[in-house]
Amino acid sequence: MAVTASSYSITMRLHTAPDHGVVGQVATAISSAGGVVTAIDVVDSMAERLVLDVTCSAGDADHAKQLETAVDALDGVEVYKVSDRTFLLHIGGKIEVSSKVPLRNRDDLSMAYTPGVGRVSMALAENPDDVRRLTVKGNSVAVVTDGSAVLGLGNIGPGAAMPVMEGKAALFKRFADIDAWPICLASQDTDEIVKAVEMIAPGFGGINLEDIAAPRCFEIERRLRESLDIPVFHDDQHGTAIVVLAALTNALRVVQKDLTSARVVVSGAGAAGTAIVTLLLAAGLSDVVVVDREGALCEGDDSLSPAHTTLASQTNPRKVTGGLQDVLVGADVFIGVSAPGILKPEWIGDMAEKPVVFALANPDPEVDPGEAEKYAAVVASGRSDYPNQINNVLAFPGVFRGLLDARAHEITIDMLLRAATAIALVVKDEELNPNFIIPTVFNMDVPKAVAAAIRGTNPAPTGSAAD
Repeated sequence: MAVTASSYSITMRLHTAPDHGVVGQVATAISSAGGVVTAIDVVDSMAERLVLDVTCSAGDADHAKQLETAVDALDGVEVYKVSDRTFLLHIGGKIEVSSKVPLRNRDDLSMAYTPGVGRVSMALAENPDDVRRLTVKGNSVAVVTDGSAVLGLGNIGPGAAMPVMEGKAALFKRFADIDAWPICLASQDTDEIVKAVEMIAPGFGGINLEDIAAPRCFEIERRLRESLDIPVFHDDQHGTAIVVLAALTNALRVVQKDLTSARVVVSGAGAAGTAIVTLLLAAGLSDVVVVDREGALCEGDDSLSPAHTTLASQTNPRKVTGGLQDVLVGADVFIGVSAPGILKPEWIGDMAEKPVVFALANPDPEVDPGEAEKYAAVVASGRSDYPNQINNVLAFPGVFRGLLDARAHEITIDMLLRAATAIALVVKDEELNPNFIIPTVFNMDVPKAVAAAIRGTNPAPTGSAAD
């Protein structure tokens, strides 16, 4: 059973017989049931009993229950309480507001609030361009969702989307020192969403659209970009595209192929797939085939939706038809942003020499990365428990840091291309290998490099990819 490091981690409070040998029995029972023990703490030791806290990771919620049952079945062991560490972390939410200025006495209040604040408000009324400089607007982003396409969970609504948006706000702060607020809208009507964002826009320096289903997300983004004077960024589209292009740049360096001559198959014609294709084409790719549930998108197919018709007109220059297995034959790269288990590992063997496979569906990829490695030269996924994790955290903090610093009014394709190049070049030539084509999200050089690239101020990097 696949085991995660923490997302299905539990802590069991145990009451046991007063025998320290029971610690080994507990660890053995958990291991035999497929779990991984990460900590055992003796909370209390008395003549009549021991109190232990045992923390372990499981593959999923059902597996966690199996670990509990296995431990409870031991003689002299009682599972007194079980705590899910992920739920404990979310109690009360993950973010808060704190003051940047001291409020110790009346003197502080008179400047931070009334009457002094009135002077600042009047100055802003006379000079609106100073709002970004004298308020939080200059360092703030609205993380906006309607809850219609949350992670891989589907249309679960704005309330259920809140933990994800809180997490996004926490990542903004951690990786780019940006103050972000979750805005979960109780509507999935395009006009209402656009109007709501337009109405809150004065308080923000940028808008991050998140987890809004296609094709509605395309129109919402387009209309907001036209009506607002601050950058609007749909992370599910453009953040994903940036990181995919960065990873693909380095993967092709590993297999010594060129993007402009590569044949690429993209599985998934939704928001992420469309954005990936658009950015790859802008980067110089000429041969890309997009596949959805019905097969390869091909120009001239009257059954396609308007969005897919546009995508077909920009792709599939050889007019290939058929399903995923058919179009993979001879391809250099597979990029999946679609559904779990749709790519059989043996199909990779029909691809070109030294194929590259990006299976990015979450939480379960299009093909098991371990199986894909038997056929592919480079494999990447969205998972943290395999090498080469394609994670949007590599892009959006630095993107917005650069946009806010530059007081930008929009984001352009050229900015996205520069951001992708910046991420790719963080991986030095001596570090690059099939299992390391993309930097870790905790590499703080990444948001700095991306922000500089967005501003257009980054120094010329060194390394073969820049030549």
